[in-house]
Amino acid sequence: MLYRAKRPQTTAIPKAMAASKERGEELHARGPANAAVTLEEYGDFQCPPCGGLEVPLQQIERDYASSLRVIFRNFPFTIHEHAHEAAYAAEAAGLQGRFWEMHDLLYREQAVWAKTKDVQPLFDSYAGMIGLNLERFKKDAGGEQVKAKVESDRKRGEELGVKNTPTIFINNQSVPPTSLNPVALRAAIDAAVKDRDNGS
Repeated sequence: MLYRAKRPQTTAIPKAMAASKERGEELHARGPANAAVTLEEYGDFQCPPCGGLEVPLQQIERDYASSLRVIFRNFPFTIHEHAHEAAYAAEAAGLQGRFWEMHDLLYREQAVWAKTKDVQPLFDSYAGMIGLNLERFKKDAGGEQVKAKVESDRKRGEELGVKNTPTIFINNQSVPPTSLNPVALRAAIDAAVKDRDNGS
């Protein structure tokens, strides 16, 4: 009990691991690369709190527009029956340039597919809805490239001490779990914008 009661330590992403093009990394990012604030999320498509945060996060993205860059990384948990398949579906869509469309759809429809025994037909229908080449999607979703990308995200998260989803970093500083709500996230983004404006 004492261990859990301790105040959560905020961690920072080491400079060497910070998201950048120089690392030759395949990033799923929305918003300008030179934005004042980078919000990096580790998420699991079947995690209810991740799904619950998705609509507020999209609203924050719209409100902050050119000041905010959002990066998503996969951190599927095995306790969620279809989390890995969902991550593979998103990454397979990404190979056809539609990662964010599938990301948004998976979260929007989470309550539907999370309760389904066989999710593949549903994921195939989502692929059709967002205009993917279905044969290629099916092949890629079961392929090694997609699995390696999900595993690489997960390993990176583990190295940073990610244990729960959603875990969010704002300008490489972790956001405490108690602040994973729209009001606190906006306050943290405002503070990061101010820091950037003050040249810190």
